Amino acid sequence: QVQLVESGGGLVQPGGSLRLSCAVSGSIFRAYNMAWYRQAPGKQRELVASITYDRRTNYADSVKGRFTISRDNAKNTVYLQMNSLKPEDTAVYYCKGVYDRDYWGQGTQVTVSS
Repeated sequence: QVQLVESGGGLVQPGGSLRLSCAVSGSIFRAYNMAWYRQAPGKQRELVASITYDRRTNYADSVKGRFTISRDNAKNTVYLQMNSLKPEDTAVYYCKGVYDRDYWGQGTQVTVSS
């Protein structure tokens, strides 16, 4: 059974930083394409960043230059480093893994507020 567990969310002031982690268990992590999505209240879930099994990355325009996605295959973990956070980054952040099908984590809340 594949499980994705996010961590690292919390409350941060505008301009601050957070690093989200997503630990994957139960499968061959190195073969997975991974992504971070977010969903703000009243809005649709949107793609934030993705990284392929061979480490090609892609970012939403709204986070380019501020967020960095990375992966550590030895730890079966994908990360999202978020810098220069803005109030509009407030959302529940979800990790997704894609291999034979889509797998989702339970989400972690990120709140950017003074």
